[in-house]
Amino acid sequence: MNFTRYAIYYAPPSDADWARFGAAWLGWDMEAGAEVAHPDIAGLDVSAITEAPRRYGLHGTLKPPFRLADGQSLNTLQEACAALAATRCAAALERLEIGRLGRFLALLPRGNTDGLNALAAACVTELDKFRAPLGQSELDRRRAKGLPPTQEQNLMTWGYPYVLDQFRFHITLTGRLEKSTLAKAMNLLQERLGPLLPEPFVIRDLALVGEDEEGRFHLIRRFTLGG
Repeated sequence: MNFTRYAIYYAPPSDADWARFGAAWLGWDMEAGAEVAHPDIAGLDVSAITEAPRRYGLHGTLKPPFRLADGQSLNTLQEACAALAATRCAAALERLEIGRLGRFLALLPRGNTDGLNALAAACVTELDKFRAPLGQSELDRRRAKGLPPTQEQNLMTWGYPYVLDQFRFHITLTGRLEKSTLAKAMNLLQERLGPLLPEPFVIRDLALVGEDEEGRFHLIRRFTLGG
């Protein structure tokens, strides 16, 4: 399969109940590379409210999507991911919780996030030689709503505004929702997904993913964190 972009994700273990629910909720299983039937929920159009995050799969971004730089290849990227993972420890947090980020819902980590933030920063900085520079149209799109100086610097240096000290780990569950739909979806997820969420929440590997020509992301390979 040809991929247009790559990213480093946290991808939940496919055999976990919460991961299976999440894949069905979004309608896309990036590990299987296949669509999944949404749960049938009266009065809630799950397909509509998950349309925006569907193509990315159930994930937490560690290094945002990027095009490969000239002279780099998928093989060399995989070698670098393996080397990076071998030098980093698993990141353990207390748990995941369903929460709001603006007008969308996401899974948010609870507990000390220093290890998680350091892992994400390493993915951003140590793999940056594999990232092709952004084109002007990409820069313009990121700047459309205005960026404060720190985010502008991140955009120019690392290709994305919300990295390093601007990073906040989350696993997106919906697109932007109206208040009434937001409340209903939150209640439903608390009931169905909440009891399945892991305690503690541990990130044990890095997931290299690729975006296909239709814009959907697929799991290419996992790299177990060492230490």
